[in-house]
Amino acid sequence: MAENKSEIIAGGVVLAVALGFVVYAAKLTGAQTGGGSYELVASFRSADGITVGTDVRLAGVKVGRVTSMALDPSTYRAGTTISVTEGIDVPDDSALAISSEGLLGGNYVEILPGGSPLYFAPGDQIEFTQGSISLVSLLMKFVGGDDSAPVE
Repeated sequence: MAENKSEIIAGGVVLAVALGFVVYAAKLTGAQTGGGSYELVASFRSADGITVGTDVRLAGVKVGRVTSMALDPSTYRAGTTISVTEGIDVPDDSALAISSEGLLGGNYVEILPGGSPLYFAPGDQIEFTQGSISLVSLLMKFVGGDDSAPVE
C-alpha cells in the first residue's frame, strides 16, 4: 500500500509539472485565453522578418499578432492581416511599420497611432505602412558612403 501512495504522489507531481509547462508555453507564445480580437488588413512593400504569429505592438506593448500573409499578384505587395485585442481602438490615420528589436533581435509589427478621433472598424485597410529595412543595405550605405548627400 505504501508503494501505491508514493507512485500516486509521484504521478501527481509529474502531471502538475507538465501542466505548468503547458501554461508557460501558452503565455510565451501569446496564446489568447479568452477575450476577443478584431482583424485589420495592410499591404507592405517588403515584409522581410515577419511571419504568421509575429507580435503586433503599440507603444512597446503586445496588442495582437499577425494572422495571415500572402503575396498580392496584382501589386506584388505582401498582403497582411493582423489581429488586435478587443477594446484597443486604433485611430484611422495610424500607420504600421515593421520594426526590429535590436541588432540581433527579431522583428515585430508596430502600430504608430495617429491623432484622429475616428477608429478603424474590424476588417478595415490600413493604408500607411512602412516595410522592413534591410540591415545589409544600411551597412553598405554606411561603409560605402552616401554620394547623394549635399555638399556644403
